Amino acid sequence: MMPERHIWACANSLLQQHGKDAWFHASQRADALLLAGDLDGSAMFRAILQRIADLENLAPSGTVQ
Repeated sequence: MMPERHIWACANSLLQQHGKDAWFHASQRADALLLAGDLDGSAMFRAILQRIADLENLAPSGTVQ
């Protein structure tokens, strides 16, 4: 498995590239790797998927004055 900071970096990169659809791209990749028999790769993308959710929850709600 990748170091934790790399997982966070991948999640952030996917968010920057795909915006609100980042979760979809990560979950598709996790599924594809699982179907290919790459359990470690699938687990990594599931971890990235969780970090994407964590990063999306950090987004401020409301307006800034």
